Amino acid sequence: MQSLHLSRMDVSDSPNSFQKVLLAWYHDAKRPLPWRTKPSLYKTVISEFMLQQTQVKTMLPYFERWMRRFPNWKKLADADEATVLKYWEGLGYYQRARNLHSLAKHLTDRHKIPKTPDAWELFKGIGPYTAAAITSITYNYPVPVVDGNVIRVLSRITANKTLFRDNGHALKVFTPIAEKLLNKEDPGNHNQALMELGATVCYRHAPLCTICPVWAMCEAAKLGLEETLPRFAEKRSEKIEISRLFCIRDNKLLLHKVPQAGKRLQGMYEFPRHESISSKTPDHKSLLMTGKRAISYQQILERIYSGKVPENGFSPPDCEWVPLSELDAITLSGPHRRWLKKLLSDKRIS
Repeated sequence: MQSLHLSRMDVSDSPNSFQKVLLAWYHDAKRPLPWRTKPSLYKTVISEFMLQQTQVKTMLPYFERWMRRFPNWKKLADADEATVLKYWEGLGYYQRARNLHSLAKHLTDRHKIPKTPDAWELFKGIGPYTAAAITSITYNYPVPVVDGNVIRVLSRITANKTLFRDNGHALKVFTPIAEKLLNKEDPGNHNQALMELGATVCYRHAPLCTICPVWAMCEAAKLGLEETLPRFAEKRSEKIEISRLFCIRDNKLLLHKVPQAGKRLQGMYEFPRHESISSKTPDHKSLLMTGKRAISYQQILERIYSGKVPENGFSPPDCEWVPLSELDAITLSGPHRRWLKKLLSDKRIS
């Protein structure tokens, strides 16, 4: 596809050519994702929630499984929280699932579904981006969607060299540009096209400029800056080390259940921390495995040791002895589910 050559100012001052080229490419190249092939408000909302902090390739099997169990708002609203969390297991950031559950209950109690971004932002877990995505895609509401992919595309199209403090800072800069470029006659497809371009062509590293539909309009490509933009200040990172115990007795596994008042992972299970059971330094000879996980800016290294507890019915606070036969029915955090499977298959502890 041949693109018209536009200068940096031409893109925002005369957006029609940009819109036409982008939409033509999208109609030909868009991925046949399940919420696109048979679209609905429900599918759009579920996909947008799942895609917060999660890549498409990761969330697809979860989306399919979720739709089989909760095919509509009513089925989701009628489910208990434990079941909802179980079907979210592995996606992380579990507050998203709780917010979806709450949203389903609110919407099933209403006679009229809201159609404006402002109305959707009144619900828990829905900010400007999600509200814009839902209303533009479902109702063609003329509002731009600006996520990380869109920021990357617009920063390169305009060759914006600003060093952004964070994503919020970039949003303030690029939202007015996105508004000016918005195709108000077809905002839903326009927004999806921009996001698709960032997700499948305008990669963070090694962007596929040779097949980009708007390459001729890209100032960063002209200047050789495509891989250096956008620029963000380095995020602070906190390294944390945690020691945990793997304790089996009478075909039961000792697990810690995170209290509802906890900051993260409320109501979910994980291996208990060593210090909650013993004040002694872990015996490194009993180390079974190490695992790594990341939560927000925290880089967490977890060491899991083989452990024993007294035989007199001892159970540490907020811990439960869960029968091995019932482990599939409870909800563990994603990393701990993976590590549990590895440990149970290890001959050393079988």
